[in-house]
Amino acid sequence: MSETTHKRRVVITGMGVISPLGSSVAQTWEGWLSGKSGIRRITQFDASALPCQIAGEIPDFNVEDYIERKEARRIPRSGQIALAAAMQAVRDAGLPDTMPDGERSSVVFGTAIGAADRVDEGIQTLRQHGYNKVNPFVVPTGLPNLASFLVARQFQCLGPNSTVTTACATGTQSIGEGAEFIRRGVADVVIVGGTEALIQDFAIGGFCAMRALPTSFNDNPEAASRPFDSKREGFLFSEGAASLVLEDLEHALARQARIYAEFAGHASSTDAYHFAAPDPEAAGPIRAMRWALRDAGLDPEQVDYINAHGTSTPLNDPTETKAIKKVFGEHAYKLAVSSTKSMIGHAMGASGSLEAVACTKVIYHGIIPPTINYENPDPECDLDYTPNQARQAQIDVALSNSFGLGGQNACLVIKRFVEA
Repeated sequence: MSETTHKRRVVITGMGVISPLGSSVAQTWEGWLSGKSGIRRITQFDASALPCQIAGEIPDFNVEDYIERKEARRIPRSGQIALAAAMQAVRDAGLPDTMPDGERSSVVFGTAIGAADRVDEGIQTLRQHGYNKVNPFVVPTGLPNLASFLVARQFQCLGPNSTVTTACATGTQSIGEGAEFIRRGVADVVIVGGTEALIQDFAIGGFCAMRALPTSFNDNPEAASRPFDSKREGFLFSEGAASLVLEDLEHALARQARIYAEFAGHASSTDAYHFAAPDPEAAGPIRAMRWALRDAGLDPEQVDYINAHGTSTPLNDPTETKAIKKVFGEHAYKLAVSSTKSMIGHAMGASGSLEAVACTKVIYHGIIPPTINYENPDPECDLDYTPNQARQAQIDVALSNSFGLGGQNACLVIKRFVEA
């Protein structure tokens, strides 16, 4: 870990969101605060033969609000919503459509799965009709780095461009890696984020085969995602994208930008334990949280709020609770914790970026979103999960957790901006 004394300060000046609660930050934030669920019966394909027939679909996205129809047809949905979220974030930051200094502007955008639907479509076409009928753009538009390319092209960001793909930790780690470009002095503005859009039969079927999804809530989808509740059955697969504009503090002040919050620190770790199940001792998440706090130069007692990974799975929720208690000791019982996945499900590579937006809004507005569907306490999950109703509170330091398949762990620390 590098020391905090020589690092350039990084601030958050813009945000954009496409989620199951709506295609804007405002709609998503309002839904989070009101405890609204974005989980619905699947409409993108016929899921009637699957044990889980519900997911977090985006209800109102119109690609032509952002991209011309002809161009949009060439871009898979994950790339469309990534570009839309980034366009929202850049506009929110008050930056122009073309970066004034492209060589000092960068992009880090991640995805856990990418446009596997586009690749699958190409494979099926090849097998049924031969190679000469395959879309010539099937490979470049199916690659994980499509979103980062689209964003860089849109805004002419000519600096380092990177794609993170670390399963469910992707969206969080993308923000941390983007902040490092600024800290190291190679960029002044970095557009970061995560995207996922793969509500397809093979994806839902695969997670059903893993027994990772709930099967008892097909007729009551809004109640299906219930992190930390003893009757939880599994996570809800969803789609979405979120983007944040990170800036060097001096750059933001020079253009008199609105500053939502300050990026304070980050870290990542690996369980090296199992390709799907979390380490029952939570050693990887513990390391990630401790290292992130060290990177931020903060003590555990200075944290006010944790946006939990909180997937609503039988194994993850108690493991995360154990990790929080190990890192924070008695202070763990003074923390406010909540899982916004209770309302939008798990958007895989986009989740961490969505949750970073939530943490930033919590600090900026002083309101904590609830964990909905918390009705039956679990003895192994005994923290304050902000059950069922939003809560007003001054939050100066927020921590965001993301723990993914393959033991990928990432953690962000975001704090209230104070210029001095």
